[in-house]
Amino acid sequence: MNAVLLSALSEAISDHPSHVLQLRKIVVALAVSGRLGQRENSLKPDELLSLLEEGKASLIAKRSLPKQKRREAITIEQLPEDFSDPSLFVSLGEVARVEKGKTGIQQAKPGEYPLVVTAADRLTADHFDFDGAAAIVPLVSSTGHGNASINRLHYQEGQFALGTILAAVLPFDEAIFSARFLFEYLSAFKDELLVSRMSGTANVTLTLGRIEEVPIPLVPPSVQRQVDELMALCDELEAARTERETKRDRLAAASLARLNTPDSETFRDDARFALDALPALTARPDQIKQLRQTILNLAVRGKLVPRDPADEPAEALLKRIAAERDALVRKKEIRRESPLEPAGAHDYPHTIPGSWAWCQAGDAFLFTQYGTSQKAHASQSGVPVLTMGNIQDGKVIWGNEKRIPESSDDLPALYLKKFDILYNRTNSAELVGKTGIYLGDSDARTFASYLIRLRPSLSHSDPVYLNIAMNAPCFRETQIVPLIKKQTGQANVSGSALKNMLIPLPPLAEQHRIVAKVDELMALCDQLETSLSSADETREKLLDALLAEALAPVDANELKEAAE
Repeated sequence: MNAVLLSALSEAISDHPSHVLQLRKIVVALAVSGRLGQRENSLKPDELLSLLEEGKASLIAKRSLPKQKRREAITIEQLPEDFSDPSLFVSLGEVARVEKGKTGIQQAKPGEYPLVVTAADRLTADHFDFDGAAAIVPLVSSTGHGNASINRLHYQEGQFALGTILAAVLPFDEAIFSARFLFEYLSAFKDELLVSRMSGTANVTLTLGRIEEVPIPLVPPSVQRQVDELMALCDELEAARTERETKRDRLAAASLARLNTPDSETFRDDARFALDALPALTARPDQIKQLRQTILNLAVRGKLVPRDPADEPAEALLKRIAAERDALVRKKEIRRESPLEPAGAHDYPHTIPGSWAWCQAGDAFLFTQYGTSQKAHASQSGVPVLTMGNIQDGKVIWGNEKRIPESSDDLPALYLKKFDILYNRTNSAELVGKTGIYLGDSDARTFASYLIRLRPSLSHSDPVYLNIAMNAPCFRETQIVPLIKKQTGQANVSGSALKNMLIPLPPLAEQHRIVAKVDELMALCDQLETSLSSADETREKLLDALLAEALAPVDANELKEAAE
């Protein structure tokens, strides 16, 4: 394994941010294991350590460095599990001083000097705390709440200020240990070396003393310089990936925007361009999610399937749904509700084909109903109660073990039937309005009070289409988001508001065709996601294999071959 092979592999495995991070780890591992072009004249670990001690002794004599306390030798228990020879390591406190930042971030006055904080971008300050190259380590957990984590370390040169919740690692002698190498090494193995040393319950922190205990490999300066050069290559890979993904995002946004708000005159050309650009639009899982949303928008705008002039217009369906609702009222299965205030043409969110009809949800469904107010408990007996957590990606999923007793007389009226649609009426702004279709065969399930059931007509509508329509991004943007924006605190879009929401209704036969086409296209999206996942897994396996090889112990013959 050498740098040439590493560079050759970079093109194939640098499509994902984590892959470049893994490449950095491989580079460091190659250096530590002695496979990064070490020569016979390279300094041996004991020679390097002697030079380091001489340099520190000189600094102490000049009173530039306080007398150092004696540190214990590194033991195998202190090493990350990937390494096995403690004789090749010393503690960080042997090679660098670790100092806490001196600038309160909130009180800092902007100025000409960079102020290093935990975020990726620098702030500025009117003073500097340190002058020189340093690896910067956060002292507080990135996530908090009892979880130990570090998002990133920083590398900084020159004069800079440093926040008090970070520490600067400053090498005693840059000619022997470079700050850039220390930064790359600590970054590559931050979870094993730094996160593992954090402690605390609510506030998880890292002390300067524990940072000083971190084992550092005795890598020759010439090899450290090679690491710096290869890390510059990784910097270029990351910059190229960022530029590439930025352009890809712009292409995807522009292409899908034209489809999400289609122009009848240019739609065919826009759709053709989007299809031709599909490989570029779907290189990441988040882009496939955008494609799924666009498919739903096209479905409810009448742009997904052709129309058949022989189809019965949607207005006729609404009349039959109303008749079916009246029959249920006469049978006293549901109660009669006051007619909805009709919506005007100015309320319609977008244009739809002439055979379609805009209708309010209260007219598109037979009835709506709030769930049970009984408090559910974890139990092995009783009736399962579905909650907001059971609504995911337009579907009702299982796995909720909470139940209520079967003793309530009115409970059977709240049992779900296949093709019922559940709507979440209250929670965070992101979750309010989420809708899922119930496809279970068992009726002996009910639902919580903050969910609303919409019962569709199975004879005069396609429930799956109605669920598609209520999950389309354009439905959420025009019917739900405006209501949420008017509220403060926890969002709540009530059943009354739900009944007045506008749904684009196609003829029944076209509803069936739309559902079939959406299923077909979503299956294609599934295949795209699977192929991306498979390719990503292949890259991960390759990187893991490279890392394992880079970390494998080097024998004398292999080191001799590398030197030749």
